[in-house]
Amino acid sequence: MPTVREIIRKFEQRVPKSLAMGKDPIGLHFGDWNQEVQVVMTTLDIRPSIIQEAIEKNVDLIIAHHPPIFRPVQQFDLTNPQHKMYQEILKHDIAIYAAHTNLDVVSGGVNDWLSEVLQLEKVEVLSPTGKLRQMKIAVFVPEEQASTVRQAMHEAGAGQIGNCYKECSFTTSGVGRFTPTEGANPAIGQVNQAEQVVEEKVEVICYENQVDAIITAMKASHPYEVPAYEVWALENDAKTLGIGRIGKLPEPLSVDDFVTYVKNQFQLKGLRFVTPRNRSLDKIRKVAVLGGSGGSFYQAAVGKGADAFVTGDITYHVAHDIQESPMLLVDAGHHIEVVCIEKLANWLVQWNQEENWNVSVIKSTIDTDPFEFL
Repeated sequence: MPTVREIIRKFEQRVPKSLAMGKDPIGLHFGDWNQEVQVVMTTLDIRPSIIQEAIEKNVDLIIAHHPPIFRPVQQFDLTNPQHKMYQEILKHDIAIYAAHTNLDVVSGGVNDWLSEVLQLEKVEVLSPTGKLRQMKIAVFVPEEQASTVRQAMHEAGAGQIGNCYKECSFTTSGVGRFTPTEGANPAIGQVNQAEQVVEEKVEVICYENQVDAIITAMKASHPYEVPAYEVWALENDAKTLGIGRIGKLPEPLSVDDFVTYVKNQFQLKGLRFVTPRNRSLDKIRKVAVLGGSGGSFYQAAVGKGADAFVTGDITYHVAHDIQESPMLLVDAGHHIEVVCIEKLANWLVQWNQEENWNVSVIKSTIDTDPFEFL
């Protein structure tokens, strides 16, 4: 069985903590890194009902989108249901890990999943937070072991070019020369004797946030105790990272049809929307979407020419401001991020097979949306 550390290490290769915004309290909130995991559960929120579900299903690790401790707790008054929940988490040895804005920002994360629900095309980042440089890693390997090392690097994330090509690499052959000195434990050759070996130079491309994981995988699979390798930055186009997405609908929709479309696509009980005061919108084609509380990003949507902005938690005064813009606002609620439960579970199922973890992956079945509609 894997430990919490092993599962989270794999998770953070896919969703680096470095992508989180500001002082976002991501990471391991509860639990022991060395605890073994038999059952892992995915969820959007950490609420008392979720923890009760985890206890009943013997869950060892929960991976959530929303952090269980968003603000510091000053006093653990156990008459407070939230504090009582913390006690139950500790009592039942449940580890809880949260990936919040880093899961929003990462390519293929929450905001891309929301774009998929809306079937947006030609999707781009709405509000950039940074860029990831492309890097190249080259390693010299005896030709007999080259395929093993190359595969290990691919499994750690190397070799993805564009959205449709993976496991890309380039190999050249040559002769490597070295002389082991005192204290060495060479895989090939003898101490104080010059050696030469037919080697392959394996080159792969990755992004800078993947370098450490790929080098770790390379070293673990390499026959040499001190592999020779190179890492350098490329001038290729860097990947833009950011919050929210913007794209186009397959076909334009009227305002009424679009609002209904959003409600149906996200299977909502209800929603709010604001139409622009000074513009008549004939058709909605270009759509911005941002999971969670997106009020502070509406100007980015306006600036990129969005006909509509789908987000949640819009306050009264921000709604007034958006009403004066040329854009339709659809407040679909914070809970649309529930799409993460199935998507995170899919990742874990895939990794479970790749790593031979023998872990049971389950999805929370509790509806944590607090709102009802008449």
